[in-house]
Amino acid sequence: MAKINDNYLKLKAGYLFPEIGRRVREFSAANPSAKVIRLGIGDVTRPLAPAVIKAFHDAVDDLATTDHFAGYGPEQGYDWLINAIIEKSYKPLGVDLKTEEMFISDGSKCDCANILDIFALDNVVAIGDPVYPVYNDTNVMIGRTGEADEKGYYKGIVYMPCNEANGFIPSLPTEKVDIIYLCFPNNPTGTVASKAELKKWVDYANANDAVIFFDAAYEAFITDPAIPRSIYEIEGAKKCAIEFRSFSKTAGFTGVRCGLVVVPEEVTGTTSTGERFSFNKLWLRRTTTKFNGASYPVQKAAAAVYSEEGWKQNKEIIDYYMENARIIREGLKEAGVTCYGGVNAPYIWLKTPGGMTSWDFFDKLLNECNVVGTPGSGFGPSGEGYFRLSAFGHRENVIEAVERIKKNLK
Repeated sequence: MAKINDNYLKLKAGYLFPEIGRRVREFSAANPSAKVIRLGIGDVTRPLAPAVIKAFHDAVDDLATTDHFAGYGPEQGYDWLINAIIEKSYKPLGVDLKTEEMFISDGSKCDCANILDIFALDNVVAIGDPVYPVYNDTNVMIGRTGEADEKGYYKGIVYMPCNEANGFIPSLPTEKVDIIYLCFPNNPTGTVASKAELKKWVDYANANDAVIFFDAAYEAFITDPAIPRSIYEIEGAKKCAIEFRSFSKTAGFTGVRCGLVVVPEEVTGTTSTGERFSFNKLWLRRTTTKFNGASYPVQKAAAAVYSEEGWKQNKEIIDYYMENARIIREGLKEAGVTCYGGVNAPYIWLKTPGGMTSWDFFDKLLNECNVVGTPGSGFGPSGEGYFRLSAFGHRENVIEAVERIKKNLK
């Protein structure tokens, strides 16, 4: 008899965004004339940059010729893409990486889940709360946890509350942990961490032989030059940190799919017999066994992001979204709403007015304003009483949504 993975049954509910989609579909079916504006899931709306589109087309044309046809590529990505990323995105930060330390993938969501393949189940994991749900749920799925308690915390995971009191930046664990998830700029709160703050985490990881999973999917939205874009800007991080990056928001690749993982050769763990082993070698083995690589046209398009023309064009797109963030943030403040983020990140994290629950506020905005956001409680217990709005919308819709919310809350 085939048996299921019972760990999936521990998950408290469906994944957050499909539940949002279900409620919106039900509302739209009952109110077909309503113009619903979506500022919930962080999906981009601007077209791909012209330089990226040209590279995409050229790569597809290559596949139509004998001389330039490309079949299977290297599972870990083409060197010409990896080296372009290192030169354009890391070296200006003072970070030197080897080609062999970067792996091209089909997106950081998959990477954040798949990286668990090379870590033993008895590692103690620490994650922030609120948090990107993938971190929590994938650890449940692989069997690292027990059941969830009444708050929604799973036994076996160390949760680090992020709230107004600590500026939405978690405090160092009071107990020893082996794996630490950090995301800056943060999803969902939009907060960022200074070099001094990140140095505390790197020092903790090195002192406790722990590994940091650093999600830098939104680094391109940082506007303050004093804020680090990579964990490797911090001394000692190449000994203890694995970094994830995404083209989804940086270059509008949500429907194209491309990401990357950096696994420095210096990051090591121990075998069951106490021997040291490089996680880089394990990730290479995992990648070449379970993945055939991102497609040739996608990687050519990704490389165009780092061309002089592509870099400039993508910066303009990011600036467009950050202007949306400013409009949302300032509009909410005019309506008397307490909000965070939206300065170095495309997300605005607001406090629900009148002590409303996150889902009650979701229903209020949907039914009374026809605006969709994301309930903070969907990101964890500490997100209760908060709400996330995304800047990834069309300008006219963003302006209209803000005006609707202001009118409703005044």
